[in-house]
Amino acid sequence: MFKRIIFSLLLTVSVSILWAQQYYLFTGTYTNGTSEGIYVYRFDASTGKVEGVDTARGIEQPSYLAISEKGDYLYAVSETGGDKPGQITAYSFDKSIGKLKLLNTRPSLGDHPCYITVSGNRKWVIAGNYSGGNIVAYKVNEDGSLSDQHQLINHEGKSINSERQEAPHVHATVITPDGDYLLAPDLGTDKIMVYRFKENARRNPLSKAKVPYVDIHPGSGPRHLAFHPNRKWVYLMEEMTGEVSGYRYKNGKLQLFDNIDGHPAEYKGSRGSADIHISPDGKNLYTSNRYEANNIGIFRIDPRNGKLKNTGFQDVIGQKPRNFVIEPSGKYVLVANQDTNDIRFFRRDSSTGSLTPTETVITVGSPVCLKLFPY
Repeated sequence: MFKRIIFSLLLTVSVSILWAQQYYLFTGTYTNGTSEGIYVYRFDASTGKVEGVDTARGIEQPSYLAISEKGDYLYAVSETGGDKPGQITAYSFDKSIGKLKLLNTRPSLGDHPCYITVSGNRKWVIAGNYSGGNIVAYKVNEDGSLSDQHQLINHEGKSINSERQEAPHVHATVITPDGDYLLAPDLGTDKIMVYRFKENARRNPLSKAKVPYVDIHPGSGPRHLAFHPNRKWVYLMEEMTGEVSGYRYKNGKLQLFDNIDGHPAEYKGSRGSADIHISPDGKNLYTSNRYEANNIGIFRIDPRNGKLKNTGFQDVIGQKPRNFVIEPSGKYVLVANQDTNDIRFFRRDSSTGSLTPTETVITVGSPVCLKLFPY
């Protein structure tokens, strides 16, 4: 009897582990080339096999995606502007068959939205408009669609680069792990704006925090953020300098404790860093570097104080790596190469953090955002 119980438990654990290795891969793209919209794939991390499942057509420039906590809804920005104002689109997602269904679309109320997030209980969807220099928060209906109710917050200011920092350029809208604040890196003003976030608010969930912003070194161009699994450290990717800064986080306040160059010492090319993520085990931080660099920077995180040490760079075997994603077990890193129209799969060594190219490659037009969800 005892042996049967042990066997049953082991079988349950084994099945759970195997189940956790199956993922849906959602791919946001630019549609001014060969892409037709948002692509959905099945990815088996135990074998490395990938197969296409669905394509959501009829959406322009879906450059950034957000998935609800339960995986049953997906939200996408349309990074358009001028004569075609930016938009936010809501989809339901059938996890049993891997299909997206269009729910509705709302204006982003600013040009070129480039980032979107959905709150933990799926009550608000919040997007950042890059050219518009503002943040919009939409209340979500029970069926996952976007309501008409919204809050719009305009940023003000500029910084020292007259060509790229002539006005605010919101580049991310990140809800903190405690769910109480929203951090919004603004490339145009060299600030991380900090907002109090009340998910259960009936309207206007965002308000200025007691410390409403953190100044970043002039000319840095803050872009994306990544929280460490311990929730106490958060790291900033600075697009224009290619540097990474580490901050201690507590109750909406950020305190700088580290800054490191994200490129090799001998690198002389253009700088245009894009994305930043931390491995699930908290040991490594990774960054993507575009233009002549075309690599993933690999850093070791000191478990005692959070400080970073560069341990190398991995060529992405493509051009203009944009967004990337770390598979939840930490076994794989998937990289979207915008200009070579491919998604490259790298195997990660959990002991060293190093990356090794695999034979798995997806060909898709201008991939710029990757999201994984288990099934």
